[in-house]
Amino acid sequence: MKIHNFSAGPCILPQEVLLKSSEAVMDFNNSGLSLLEISHRSKPFVDVMENARSLALELLGLEGKGYKALFLQGGASTQFLMVALNLLEKRAGYLNTGTWSNNAIKEARIYDDVYEVASSKEAGYNYIPKGYSIPEDYDYFHCTSNNTIFGTQMKSFPDSPIPMVCDMSSDIFSRQLDFTKFDLIYAGAQKNMGPAGTTLVVIKEDILGKVSRKIPSVMDYKVHIDKSSMFNTPPVFAVYVSMLTLEWLKNLGGIPAIEKVNEMKARVIYSEIDLNPLFKGYSVKEDRSNMNATFNLVNDDLKETFDTMLKEAGISGLNGHRSVGGYRASMYNALPLDSVKALVEVMSELETKA
Repeated sequence: MKIHNFSAGPCILPQEVLLKSSEAVMDFNNSGLSLLEISHRSKPFVDVMENARSLALELLGLEGKGYKALFLQGGASTQFLMVALNLLEKRAGYLNTGTWSNNAIKEARIYDDVYEVASSKEAGYNYIPKGYSIPEDYDYFHCTSNNTIFGTQMKSFPDSPIPMVCDMSSDIFSRQLDFTKFDLIYAGAQKNMGPAGTTLVVIKEDILGKVSRKIPSVMDYKVHIDKSSMFNTPPVFAVYVSMLTLEWLKNLGGIPAIEKVNEMKARVIYSEIDLNPLFKGYSVKEDRSNMNATFNLVNDDLKETFDTMLKEAGISGLNGHRSVGGYRASMYNALPLDSVKALVEVMSELETKA
């Protein structure tokens, strides 16, 4: 039976990417060696790294515009710390829209003063704050584009008077944006790009070198740029699968093509949530995420029945985050529209049984 994978992360991957990567594990490029065995300094893998970095800039429309792409380790959580180490000299402004932005604030405060320009914490993070101002004398402004736990997404971004940093872990490459508005973007691969183990960092070089503190080499963006993401042994498999996923996306037609598919998936699921009296969406409508649809049953007495129906339909990974409960349909790039339709069919069928 086909399994419809709504996991929030690690994410669903394209079938052709899974096939190619599994073949490479056994025999990489007909070399007689596994991808997991070859030297990361060998030309075949150096080519993989360079292709992955180049594809990232190409798909984001940032080639030739002063940006560098890095594939690093430690997940987005390490970037909470690296951003502050490399950019925070006096004070920074953070938009608090959920668990991950709150964690980023916590890490930055280790090094210096951090100001929350706005927060939706008091409402359980079910909306994106608007109408806030960004102080011009701060070092940078940090935001999180999409919130997996609460199902909200920034639909527009401010014209920041200072460098803008964005955690795009869960919606990178999913929609068209003017990516030149951002001076640093980071994204854990496991949400929308590849397997767990690597993190994409896209950074405009001219924002670096402006802090007075000494930065440990492994945490210094300039060191990683100079070493072409090869300062230490990179996560070879995760980078390779990310490269394959970026090639898959390019062949589909890039971000403009996948955005249309993602918008359709979102319309299908949210239409059912709004029309079916048994369900209620968690986030406010204007800020709903196209990547993570969060919703609850109006009557929890139906939970056992609904969960059984989901299992019978081969629907996996729909449970909401432990801090919120309910349900969460994560609809990353590789999730087919048919999977969303299968979920909606079960939701509709539950209404006929209730």
